[in-house]
Parts: sequence; C-alpha cells; structure tokens
Amino acid sequence: MLEAVNLHLQKQGIRITTGTIVDATIIHAPSSTKNREEERDPEMHQTKKGKQWYFGMKAHVGVDSKTKVIHSAVVTAANVADATVLPELLHGEETRVWGDQGYVGQNEVIHQAAPRAQDCTHRRYRYKDRIDEVERAKNRTKSSVRSKVEHVFQVLKLKFGFVKVRYRGLRKNANRLFAACALVNLFLVRKKLLRLASA
Repeated sequence: MLEAVNLHLQKQGIRITTGTIVDATIIHAPSSTKNREEERDPEMHQTKKGKQWYFGMKAHVGVDSKTKVIHSAVVTAANVADATVLPELLHGEETRVWGDQGYVGQNEVIHQAAPRAQDCTHRRYRYKDRIDEVERAKNRTKSSVRSKVEHVFQVLKLKFGFVKVRYRGLRKNANRLFAACALVNLFLVRKKLLRLASA
C-alpha cells in the first residue's frame, strides 16, 4: 500500500529526492500476562531508553528530507539496534543521509547501500571528562534537517493513533504500520494534492 501511494504521489509530481532521514520510534505492546496464553507476546521485546524500560516493537523509517514523505519502513522488536536495518531504509540514490547518534559509525554501511551518499548522521560529542563543542555545534546544524522526521512520527502517533500495537506478533502490526505510513504521506502532502486537484 505504501508503494502504491508513493507511486501515485510521484505521478502528481511529488518526488522522492536525494536526501534521506533515518530514525526509529518505539510502539508499545501490552506487557501484561493476563491473557489466554498467560504470557507476553514472544515477538515483542523490551529495551531501555534513557532511564526507562519499554516493551514492544520498533518502527524504523526512511523519510525524504524535502517532502517528509516516508519511502521505506521496517518493523523489528524493540531491542533491535536502529543501525541494524539502516540499508533497508535507503533507496540507493541518496547524496545525503541524516540520522541521530543511534547511527554513529555506519559510514561504510551507508556507502554500500548508497555509494554517492554523504554521511550526515550525528557524531559523538560527549566524552568522560570533556565536551567537543565543535562537534556539538555541527550536530545542532544537522538537527535542523533531522528533526523533520519527528513531525512524521507526530502525525503517525497523534493523528492516526499508532501509539500501541493492536495485534500479537510483528507481521500483522507491520501491515498496519505500512498502511499507516501511506496515510501519513497523504496527510503531509494533502494541501499540495488539493491544489493540484483544483487546478
């Protein structure tokens, strides 16, 4: 469904450009064992973010840096590191790839998936006894582009209610995510589509 919507958008002149922002968000799953099987969903896992533990799955997305259109999505258990699915989030024609510190040190992986891409992911700037102010300033500049993906997650979670999983297992929830991503794309470019329709 996501592919079909993106093809439709392409025909309307809304194209995927050469910049991709990669990121992941945690989708919560019920951690209760008060069910028929008396166990938590075996395909969901827990992960620690900051000082808090979360149980569920991760939605990884590749988002166009100009239009905010989601061009690729992958679902994994929550304990899978963001960087492991990085090649699947790139379309291969990128000249720039943005990401947070979860994608540190993935330069080689980026170049294998998109040979012309420049790695614009955040770099580590905190060390035990010091802060690298130059790297910190560079990260802040990169954030002006990278933060666009947060708007995509906001629409996914607040407009389409994708905060918790609805089914057991990753496969059914993945299908729901792909459909939701297609709806997010239509929502984000709705004004442009309406202008084209009335022209």
